[in-house]
Amino acid sequence: MPATPNRFLPPESELDEQFILAGGPGGQHVNRTETAVQLRYDVLNSDFLAQAVKIRLLELAGRRADTDGVITIEAKSHRSQHRNREEARERLAELIEKAHHKPKKRIPTKPSRSAKKRWKKKKQRRKEIKRARKPPKIED
Repeated sequence: MPATPNRFLPPESELDEQFILAGGPGGQHVNRTETAVQLRYDVLNSDFLAQAVKIRLLELAGRRADTDGVITIEAKSHRSQHRNREEARERLAELIEKAHHKPKKRIPTKPSRSAKKRWKKKKQRRKEIKRARKPPKIED
């Protein structure tokens, strides 16, 4: 069954895959076959994404991105090389999809007049409570 193409997945020519040994379940098979995959995607040198998306993508990638702008995704949860490869590509596509969503700009709001009054009243009450805790002043 062929995998459905993801519109957020970069072209094959921009992806670099390397298969490595993976630990975990699988017995002797896991010690002999390279089932884990390291998928690398050079974001900064890619023509697939807009500049703003590239910046958001590198921010979202966090530790998975190096200083050269290369994102490395490692998948090793499955025992088959094919399934690990699919998982790594899906995770990259999800990350790129998240980067395409531009966050809304926060518009700061001002407190209402009544909110300011309530705040002052509360502050005044606290002041009175603290003043009541103090010992009385001794006059000469």
